[in-house]
Amino acid sequence: MFLDKFKEFPKDKFVILIIIFGLAIVLLTYILIFMPIEAAVPIYGILDYEFAWTPDNVQLIFITWRVEGIARQTLAICWDFLYIFGYVSLSLGLIILISRKSDGKIQFIGFYFTLAPFLTGILDVIENTNLLIMFETPTSVSAVNSFIASFCALLKFGFLFAAIVYFMVALITFCIKKTRTHKQQ
Repeated sequence: MFLDKFKEFPKDKFVILIIIFGLAIVLLTYILIFMPIEAAVPIYGILDYEFAWTPDNVQLIFITWRVEGIARQTLAICWDFLYIFGYVSLSLGLIILISRKSDGKIQFIGFYFTLAPFLTGILDVIENTNLLIMFETPTSVSAVNSFIASFCALLKFGFLFAAIVYFMVALITFCIKKTRTHKQQ
């Protein structure tokens, strides 16, 4: 299987650097960019916009945000492209690391889950592109753009949730095996 290469490549030190780099991007963009924007636009957050599904819902959000809120959320979506790079790096590194520490079916499944961060990143880029297109024409939002953005957000969060569940199960299994081995010695 082509994903078996993750058993040895990249080296653990490089994977840890990827994790640290991804975590730094995620934390810094969230704390310095997203938190202040969320505080400045208290009604209808970015998730409401991502999951608006219809032009009518998007219009309601735009009316509530007004020009200033739309400008802030446009900035947030632009920064989200950096955030995507961060969370893809973080989740990919964590999945590779825990998959290497696992064995059998958990490792086999884990190497397939290394695809999830890439899928979430691609879906997030498609979603963000459609969100930005809707900002360009706030008075005539296309049903296609609102549906694609929401559908991509749904798939993105689905893959992300599945990857988190895998990581937690693999981590718990690893800890249990490690504890049992330690007690037997």
